[in-house]
Amino acid sequence: MDSRASSAQALPERLGTPAAAAAAKDLLSSVAAAHTLARVLRPCYGPHGRQKLLVTAKGETVFTGYATAILRALELEHPTARLLREAAQAQAEQSGDGAAFVVLLAQALLAQAERLLLAGLPRAQLREAYAAAAAETLALLPSLAIRSLGPLEDPLWALYSVMNTHALLQTDYLSKMVAHACWATRELDGGFQPERVGVCALPGGRLEDSCLLPGLALPGKPCGQVTMVLKGARVALLACAFGPASPNAPATARLTNPADLTKFRKGKEQLLEKQVAQLAAAYINVVVVWGEIDEKTLTHADKYGIMVIQVNSRREMVYLSAVLGTPLMPYLLPPLEPGKCQRVYGQELVQGLAVVFEWECPGTPALTLVLRGATTEGLRGAEQAAYHGIDAYFQLCQDPRLLPGAGATEMALAKMLRERGTKLGGPSGPTFLAFAQALQSLPETLAENAGLGVSEVMAEMNGAHQAGNFLTGVGVEGIINVAQEEVWDILIAKAQGLRTVADVVLQLLTVDEIVVAKKSPTHQQGLNPDPKKAKEQASPIGKKSPWGQ
Repeated sequence: MDSRASSAQALPERLGTPAAAAAAKDLLSSVAAAHTLARVLRPCYGPHGRQKLLVTAKGETVFTGYATAILRALELEHPTARLLREAAQAQAEQSGDGAAFVVLLAQALLAQAERLLLAGLPRAQLREAYAAAAAETLALLPSLAIRSLGPLEDPLWALYSVMNTHALLQTDYLSKMVAHACWATRELDGGFQPERVGVCALPGGRLEDSCLLPGLALPGKPCGQVTMVLKGARVALLACAFGPASPNAPATARLTNPADLTKFRKGKEQLLEKQVAQLAAAYINVVVVWGEIDEKTLTHADKYGIMVIQVNSRREMVYLSAVLGTPLMPYLLPPLEPGKCQRVYGQELVQGLAVVFEWECPGTPALTLVLRGATTEGLRGAEQAAYHGIDAYFQLCQDPRLLPGAGATEMALAKMLRERGTKLGGPSGPTFLAFAQALQSLPETLAENAGLGVSEVMAEMNGAHQAGNFLTGVGVEGIINVAQEEVWDILIAKAQGLRTVADVVLQLLTVDEIVVAKKSPTHQQGLNPDPKKAKEQASPIGKKSPWGQ
């Protein structure tokens, strides 16, 4: 380790006797909240991270190691924890992954900021120096990109490196399928639209039974005699039963004699036939139903040549609604604007059945990756890895540069920031060193999750990087050469993650206290509260949260 680089614990000594330690008090609750959130995600970081069994608020049990899924399931009360979750989820939405990176690095930077404030560094100077360190880090990042994906190059090697971070047993097979789907759907100018590749998780079989189907494939089954529409499909989506209204509906039929019963049943059947006839009059020939399907109503649909498809997932219906551009109908009525596609048909697979929608226009799915698996948890992990690979290819089409992975980039940035920090005077020097220390915490976490001796591995990595070998990263058995092992990170995703972390940390450094507004007296006491008592309880600025004390 470079003897010139001061450790985080030695930073207060460099700054002198604390004169304004009270300024750090306001940051203490934010640091504690970030530390608690990071403690939950830290064991899941990296390809050797562990999984968690989550019990959601609905009582569902989820087995996952994805930071995004874990953050979504957590019930957070502290404002700082919520802010970090929002930032991590924004990073995942924009880059496909990196939620754990955002939380862990933000927590490390906040912990370093607390030490600097306790050492007496004014908050304004700390924020300015942190902003300078973040800008310097982003400026140095492109210099570490030594590999790029060529415009005519098979993306398999790059996608394998990205998808291999998700602890799948068959990463090779899945990476090949995702790479083939992305390559086959790219545009003539080299661009790529992620929505051109769909992902369908179909329970049953093995992952090796997964396949690619043209168009958009969904788990579902044709229920009537009409099993395909091969030309000019017009689609209606029903979020209700395909048949009579629910028997639990608040309505009562008053019948006095058998004739009334016969008339009631006949009228009911006539109403259902009329509703199906209205669908046919609107030229609807495909109906997708999220609900029960009545046999008699299905007979009417067969009579009018309407293909009826039943799906079991509302998520699939919402996705199909977005792709087709038609709303979900709560009643058995035709939509004003039905969805349109070229053809719809059922496709039998190994131990499963899917329904395929095909288009011949841009902006719609051209291929669907149908994933198979014996368990829901395995399917969920494969589905998330597939989406991550698709997002990664989209990013590589925007910027094909790649960075050394396995923590090598973070160590290289830390080394360069240390070298610059030792030469800077004033608050910038210690702040650059603190930023470097925070970056170094990420490869330390990789080593810890791999079951390695953190001190020994970090000493070896520091020695290698000080010798100029910035391709040294953390592997399962110790340090590795990331170029030889083909472990890469995407430059555009890493840069976006650093920007997200810098923004959220700089925002938190401006917070002086956490204030929770009181509920209005009308909510606490009813619509007619005692005005005098309400005035006594009201506060112009609200009350302080116990988190800020």
